[in-house]
Amino acid sequence: MGTSLEGLLVVSLEQAVAAPYCSARLADAGARVIKVERPEGDFARGYDRVAKGQSAYFVWLNRGKESIALDIKNADDKALLASMIARADIFIQNLAPGATARAGFDSADLRAQHPSLITVDISGYGEDGPYAKMKAYDLLVQAETGLAAVTGRPEGPGRVGVSVCDIGAGMYAYMAVLEALIARGRDGRGRSVAVSLFDALADWMNVPYLHQVYGDGAPERVGLNHPSIAPYGVYAAGGGEMTKDGGEVVIAIQNDREWVRLCAEVFQRPEMTRDPRFADNPARVANRPALDAEIAAVLAPLTRELLIDRLRAAEIAFGAVNSVADLAAHPQLRRTTVETPGGKVEVIAPPARVTEEAEDFGPVPDLDRHGAAIRREFAS
Repeated sequence: MGTSLEGLLVVSLEQAVAAPYCSARLADAGARVIKVERPEGDFARGYDRVAKGQSAYFVWLNRGKESIALDIKNADDKALLASMIARADIFIQNLAPGATARAGFDSADLRAQHPSLITVDISGYGEDGPYAKMKAYDLLVQAETGLAAVTGRPEGPGRVGVSVCDIGAGMYAYMAVLEALIARGRDGRGRSVAVSLFDALADWMNVPYLHQVYGDGAPERVGLNHPSIAPYGVYAAGGGEMTKDGGEVVIAIQNDREWVRLCAEVFQRPEMTRDPRFADNPARVANRPALDAEIAAVLAPLTRELLIDRLRAAEIAFGAVNSVADLAAHPQLRRTTVETPGGKVEVIAPPARVTEEAEDFGPVPDLDRHGAAIRREFAS
């Protein structure tokens, strides 16, 4: 666990993914995070049982936190939560629209009572607007933002295979909290942070949006290919489809110098660069079917191993189309181990490394694991 945020108290009335992602990063950085769960627990605890009898989502996002189960409709529990917030530096919530305000924990009111408090409201569609009261989950927001429309093969839209809306919102919330802490260090005042799943993914959709508004329309779905660069996509060695062992490679060409090198050293067909259909990137994109047919013919007699050897030698960017099993065995993958109620679980290590600090993360808590101690501490 890091020490950068040591001494800070975070109270997080949280569930599912977005808010737990934000508070998990704060816990990783050394903050004390008290996770407030409903009496039956964060429903993400029950998503699956794959990680030694526990939910993969929950194990991933809740290490290093303390857990207390509260019913905020109960007067005593409501008073306890108010006492916790009064001592907190940061209060995070991602309950259903309006739920915390109805319970007496409106963010603006809390900051009026506690001027140094940083409040974080994570919602589906934001605090106002015609969709503000709508429930929102990751797949729904992928559809609403148009992400699904630019994802998948030409035959139909697709879902990004991980919860990008929740993760994006949690990341933005974490960044905004760090900015708010810096600002508070200058003037002593807390800040209001509001992040929605919709806004997080809408920001990621800026390039398709700008093509839609100022160009000839959003890029079409092209599967595992880049819509405006060619060749930049998946190609099968040996003329076949992807096999159990992996038969496809993504080749990425970023400029015409690389295109010349690819044709000469990898394809061993330097004459392809003189074909006017493939002379520059706009021409290659306009003639993508013909280009792909030429490349498929060149790669048909090659094994994937030979193709990769040639790409490495020519210093052409590429990536193997790996399965999750391949990721689990990947030589570049960094892992860490966390304690859980079910035993030690190996997880993928967080991406940012601070060289002065060791990666040593706190355990994943049982429901209400720290409830009794927290009630004694904050009783007043």
